[in-house]
Amino acid sequence: MSTASQQPASKPLAAPSPPGRTAEKEQITAAVAATLVLAYGLHPADITRIPEGTATDNYLVVDQAGRRHFAKVYRTRDHLDLERASIELSEYCADGGVATARATRTREHELIETNGRLPMSLWSYAPHTASAEGGLTGARWAAVGTAMGRLHARLATHPAAAPTLEPGAAVCDVVASRDRFERLIREYQQRPTLGEFEAWALQAAGERQAILGDVERALDSLPQLTVQVLHGDMAGPNVLFKNDEVSAIVDFGPPTPGYLAWEIARLGCDPKSVLDNSAESWLTGYTDLTLAYRDANPKASSDDLVSSLRVGCAAMLCSAFPLSVPVERPHILDAATEAYGRVRHEAALMLLDRLPVMEEALRDALR
Repeated sequence: MSTASQQPASKPLAAPSPPGRTAEKEQITAAVAATLVLAYGLHPADITRIPEGTATDNYLVVDQAGRRHFAKVYRTRDHLDLERASIELSEYCADGGVATARATRTREHELIETNGRLPMSLWSYAPHTASAEGGLTGARWAAVGTAMGRLHARLATHPAAAPTLEPGAAVCDVVASRDRFERLIREYQQRPTLGEFEAWALQAAGERQAILGDVERALDSLPQLTVQVLHGDMAGPNVLFKNDEVSAIVDFGPPTPGYLAWEIARLGCDPKSVLDNSAESWLTGYTDLTLAYRDANPKASSDDLVSSLRVGCAAMLCSAFPLSVPVERPHILDAATEAYGRVRHEAALMLLDRLPVMEEALRDALR
């Protein structure tokens, strides 16, 4: 999925594109323009390519009246049913008052245009100044808690699945994680030479493997936790701010049940938020998030809120990403991925070390 309404990123000057590539880009832009006219009745004055998503090429479109739109062009038609279900979930939340981008329907009232050369969805452009990708600070902690609380309160009513209580220990599969780390360690050990990040990843994988017993015990002590339909990709880039208020939550997945505590932790325990602050100030921010969340979603269980710390810590420690990237997806390895791997590992170890004290402080604040 891609980030709906992401602002164009500034890029360093680069050499001009080869003539063949330039011609191809012009043809694609022309095809986007034609689809906008024929399918949406929208006449573009400007079309600008912006950072792509996982499965889409994204464009900022300015129409002749000066209004801005966000166009997502799908690279294949293989998963359009899932994409359509994701848009429907976003629309369901918007109908319930959740701050999110709205999809623009085609002239045939479809959420995705599929008749032309380019399968495409078109969105309102949510104004924003930043995303939560760089971590949370100050008033943004409470703003995210309020936005997530409203989101989860709305999703609890989704017809795909009613909220249920499930064993908290099942949030992570420690046995599968142990096997994966063992395979990863063997792969690295069999290589004749290792680069700097590969050597670090081998060491980190060994550290993870050694503490999985602690993780398993931490999970075994969890109570039953709420499982319900979730956003599906509650990551920093998908939460957009205008100043210190959340202007939109974007890029939903299809309606799939999951642990509520994990989606809270996915944002609140973001490694940059954890490490860019002292442990005390980070916990203060996390507490602000959970208190605002409970105000916006009064039916939320205190067990889900307090357990989110343990769930977030365990999920990071059980995950092999991005330690596994040099082995499984070397083509996406870059400096940013390497830096994220180091930060995520350090943040997870810090959380595990301080978990009992932090949970007790959060429990006291929520009483």
